[in-house]
Amino acid sequence: MVGLPLVHDPMMSYEQPVSTYLTVMQGCNKFCTYCIVPYRRGRERSRPVTEVVEDTRRFVERGVREITLLGQNIDSYGRDLPTRSHLAELLEAVDGVPGIERVRFMTSHPRDMDQRLIEAVARLPHVCEHIHVAIQSGDDTVLRRMRRGYTGDSCIELVERIRATVPGIALSTDVIVGFPGETEEQLERTLAVLEACRFDKVHVAAYSPRGGTVSATWEDDIPQAVKDERLKRVDALQEAIAGEYTRRLVDTTVEVLVEDTQSARRDVPQWRGRTRTGKLVYLPREEQDLRGRLVPVRIEKASPWAMQGIPA
Repeated sequence: MVGLPLVHDPMMSYEQPVSTYLTVMQGCNKFCTYCIVPYRRGRERSRPVTEVVEDTRRFVERGVREITLLGQNIDSYGRDLPTRSHLAELLEAVDGVPGIERVRFMTSHPRDMDQRLIEAVARLPHVCEHIHVAIQSGDDTVLRRMRRGYTGDSCIELVERIRATVPGIALSTDVIVGFPGETEEQLERTLAVLEACRFDKVHVAAYSPRGGTVSATWEDDIPQAVKDERLKRVDALQEAIAGEYTRRLVDTTVEVLVEDTQSARRDVPQWRGRTRTGKLVYLPREEQDLRGRLVPVRIEKASPWAMQGIPA
């Protein structure tokens, strides 16, 4: 297989970021009714473990300390390879690359996340306690129409199993509101599942049809004003939940990988970094260059979306 391109975040302020992305597979076999990926990128194609490890080594040589492994449905990594590899094997191999400090992966599909993978997250020292698992909806009828292959209750069970295996883990998700035919009761079911799962972060989007997908042939029957209102309700719930998580960290010390100097306040120079659980932290800009370092930080202030602290 021809190697897939290395991918990094163009928003970073340095030529080579401290934290970057690495594509390990492309395509998808799921054919969700709203998604164009299988039609545009084809079936799942995984890169061999050796190629991914070599790319990780090259990134580390350039100063990268954190790698996020990318795949549209990364939990099915390796099933198409002659060796029938597993994502847990890939994580173990990347975790062992000298110089790598943190490893993440995304995006996980609730139907494909198995116990072997969850236990790898718990066991491997550089794999972060953070999983992004895209539930999309909490209502069973909507999920069937999306062709997702699981239920709202099974999402709750999965989250409970992850948290039982990896104490203190942070979980994030994706949600679509205003899917064709979604009723108020179905939206309430999604809110109930979000309340039960209590994700650290929820990326919510209002449904919009994509040409070439199955759902694009259906009537887009939810008015935009209703979609916007439902999106705001999800955001409001998540803001409250996220605030609870970050407030618990005030007056505690967390490990922060300092990424760059992008500041929450333009008039106050600050370092910016993230915890192992993916939470954004700002700390005072000092003469000492902290970029790329793991710094213990005492959290002094917290909002739902970011925290401020000082080196401990």
